[in-house]
Amino acid sequence: MSSHAKPVVHEMFPYLRVRDANAAIAYYQQAFGARLRLRLDEAGTGRVGHAELELGPAVLMVSDEYPEHGIVGPQSIGGTSVSIHLHVDNADNALARAVEAGGELVRPATDAFYGERGGTVRDPFGHEWLIGHSIEKVSPEDMQRRYDALMAGS
Repeated sequence: MSSHAKPVVHEMFPYLRVRDANAAIAYYQQAFGARLRLRLDEAGTGRVGHAELELGPAVLMVSDEYPEHGIVGPQSIGGTSVSIHLHVDNADNALARAVEAGGELVRPATDAFYGERGGTVRDPFGHEWLIGHSIEKVSPEDMQRRYDALMAGS
């Protein structure tokens, strides 16, 4: 048993590493209405060392790749294993806007067993965004029952 106190988490920030942070910032502003709150540029290189974007109440952090320090994004590693979930007012409209801004539709919006309508878009930098909105309140028990039925039919 550890003698260290359990950490108290105050916030959590997705931090995306991309090949072209300038283009990524512009995409997130256009696709998701992000507002730039902070940006640190590396002198002489044009690389973005750190940027913070506000998406509603959330903060998304972005930087350029720094392969010399092992900091690389999905384009360099050939994909991502992470999806960022945006809960919005209208998933269909948000997906269309993200695609219009240059994203690739991975999965069109559908109604899901867990009470959400949503779909997936891959941004031009290789990150995937699950974008959804609530269509019904589902109890954990009903969600498990629906999940079991879905998996039994697979």
